[in-house]
Amino acid sequence: MMIFFSRWLQAPLYIGLIIAQIIYVIVFMVELINLGGDVWTSLTVPGADGGIHVEEAAIMLSVLGLIDVVMIANLLIMVIIGGYETFVSRIRLDGHPDQPEWLSHVNANVLKVKLAMAIVGISSIHLLKTFIEVGDLAARGTPVGSDPTETITGNVYTWDGVLWQVIIHMVFILSAIALAWIDRMSQAGHAAPPAPSLAAVHGPALVPEPVAALNATPIRRELAPAASTGIALHLTQLGQLRDAGVVTDAEFLAKKTELLARY
Repeated sequence: MMIFFSRWLQAPLYIGLIIAQIIYVIVFMVELINLGGDVWTSLTVPGADGGIHVEEAAIMLSVLGLIDVVMIANLLIMVIIGGYETFVSRIRLDGHPDQPEWLSHVNANVLKVKLAMAIVGISSIHLLKTFIEVGDLAARGTPVGSDPTETITGNVYTWDGVLWQVIIHMVFILSAIALAWIDRMSQAGHAAPPAPSLAAVHGPALVPEPVAALNATPIRRELAPAASTGIALHLTQLGQLRDAGVVTDAEFLAKKTELLARY
């Protein structure tokens, strides 16, 4: 019991991630305000030639920075909700109109694949920012000055550094593909059993006998126990199908009403 209760030790970790999410919201708003201020300055303060100049590349880098913050926030949401649902306790959002699409079929393997894909997306944004900022790199081995002017922000970029960014990005992609392949192999190894046949769900059909040879009153007394047993068997089988996910709750209730009305 103590071992099972220890799962709640992870709850403070997810609370800390929620605080980190709040911090990223603040960072996003600060970056957005700075971007708006730069654009306003470009529009209101003319350049040396008296014209208005807006640095499109600088704005693009700022927007990519905002996208990067959003993607990291999405990663935090997946870890907070998916991790809590998988490892701590059920949130019980079934049927809620705001339930995330991916949460209905989340498990440990699916969560790892989604996290890997999110990391690939974040790495892609960083790599795109590098490609936009460096413009044209000098030949490999060329010394880099301490005050570079070929980049937009003035950061120092080397041929080897950009190459390593590309290699690391490819490693992230291969890791995501490997996790997706492992998850697919795991699902194939635990394939669901075939659904029961119609006869198993509805029970064996009753073959009518000639009307002339039957007495109506004794028949009802003889069929009553069999009907009760058949209803219980059918409801048990339908409940198993519902638990296995083959039949929805609405289909189960409709079939239950139909069986009770039939007998």
